[in-house]
Amino acid sequence: MAGPGRVRRSGPPLLEDTVPSFGEAGPRARAALRTERGGYSLVELVFVAGLVVTVSGMAAPQLLSGLDDYRTAGAARYVSARMQRARMDAVKHSAEVAVQFTQVGTGYLFAVYRDGNDNGVRTKDIQSGADPLVGSAERLPDHFTAVDFGVQLGLPAVDGGAPPGNDPIRLGPSNLASFSSGGTATSGSVYVRGRHAQYVVRVFGITGKVRVLKFDRVANQWKPL
Repeated sequence: MAGPGRVRRSGPPLLEDTVPSFGEAGPRARAALRTERGGYSLVELVFVAGLVVTVSGMAAPQLLSGLDDYRTAGAARYVSARMQRARMDAVKHSAEVAVQFTQVGTGYLFAVYRDGNDNGVRTKDIQSGADPLVGSAERLPDHFTAVDFGVQLGLPAVDGGAPPGNDPIRLGPSNLASFSSGGTATSGSVYVRGRHAQYVVRVFGITGKVRVLKFDRVANQWKPL
């Protein structure tokens, strides 16, 4: 019961009621409690912000490198799939089908053609229209940013063949990867390059199979996916 002359308050206790007062210790304790309830100090926020920037700076190169490898691998698999589809198309229609790679400026176009006059897919027949275009011509950078046909300097040979030098399309003078109705193909290699990553799409003549390999720069060798 409240004593005479005092009014009893209702509701939750005030801050002054919860912190005991011991002379000078009372105001200091209340100030400390206010600081604790007020959140982070400026020094703490600056430290955390600096830590976030540092960690982000360390992670960014690895993230970009991983993204480049992901895109380049996807581009190599895409070219491989286009070649495998051409092989199946040749068997299905009992006619030779070829993927032609044409340099345009600093990049390349690639397109699929089907033999239309029973003498195989030839460059002159493509130009005359005797061997019709299947689908449409494509450019890798249109599908995969910063990725195109290309080779890095000093690449070793693949599967005991000749080093690519500076030519990313190693399919003979016509730059045609041809697939017969019997499932065979012209042997060769097509090199796909990103900003840092390097892949190659290999075509095996007798079997007509297509394989993708990645160049491991640390081990200085080609490794199949």
